[in-house]
Amino acid sequence: MSAFLARRLLIGLVTVIVASIVVFAVLEIVPGDPALLMLGMNATPEALATLRSQMGLDQPIPVRYLSWIGGMLMGDFGRSWTYSSPVIDLIVERGIVSLPLAVISLILSTAIAIPVGIFAASRRGRAADAISMGATQVGVAIPNFWFALLLVYVFAVWLRLLPAGGFPGWGAGIWPAFKALIMPAIALALPQAAILARVTRSAMLEVLGEDYIRTARAKGIPRRKVLWRHALRNAMIPVLTILGLQFAFLLAGTIIIENVFYLPGLGRLVFQAITQRDLIVVEGVVMLLVASVVIVNLVVDILYAVVDPRLRVKA
Repeated sequence: MSAFLARRLLIGLVTVIVASIVVFAVLEIVPGDPALLMLGMNATPEALATLRSQMGLDQPIPVRYLSWIGGMLMGDFGRSWTYSSPVIDLIVERGIVSLPLAVISLILSTAIAIPVGIFAASRRGRAADAISMGATQVGVAIPNFWFALLLVYVFAVWLRLLPAGGFPGWGAGIWPAFKALIMPAIALALPQAAILARVTRSAMLEVLGEDYIRTARAKGIPRRKVLWRHALRNAMIPVLTILGLQFAFLLAGTIIIENVFYLPGLGRLVFQAITQRDLIVVEGVVMLLVASVVIVNLVVDILYAVVDPRLRVKA
């Protein structure tokens, strides 16, 4: 198991290093001068030169890259010139919105998708299977911002049960903050649940055709127990893969939903930083998200080995 973890950690470290080079290089070739954007078209050459020096833009590219990486390793993500605040403070401030939103969305999508996938697989070829998969097809086809607008109309405008947008902060109390995240979480969870349900159904159908499932049924084990205890565990490998990918998406890909509900999360921060050419913020947030994806994938790999111990030997 230790060799398995060591290999996965090495792969994750290499991934982070390569990603940091790609992120830095891509942002370097993006057209536009951050100093000119901040000072405006009427800025004097002396003022532009001074600001570029303060931002480190006058240094060679390898020096800037090593300085950036070294700072992040020490916990210093730099300072945002747009917000006049350390980048790490901005990430923490926005992360306490995006992280709970991603977790709630993942819990909702999993709670919906796995029972639906098992239900459809256990009734393959029947009307219930067709209806379930038809509903998931609709969920895959319709974008999440449409669900968001529909939820706002129903629960905020018509029923007046939930706030239409904004985030009061966790200091206002857990319930007011949670209420502000309910509709965004549902809007994010429904399309993800549709995808996960289809994957669960396919994995379950493959497992249900195995000999040991027929043997378990022949021994008189109840159908529900066969589905949930024997078949589901052996079908979890592709399900865990999709769950890992979905969590990474929910953490990093919420820009549209955060803008619809006016949530001050990481997605909205990245969007604002890109429009304002605040590259140090973009670099810091993207690298944090890359590290999060690597960590999630590592956790998924460990869960693979827990679910199927044979993978510890093969890995």
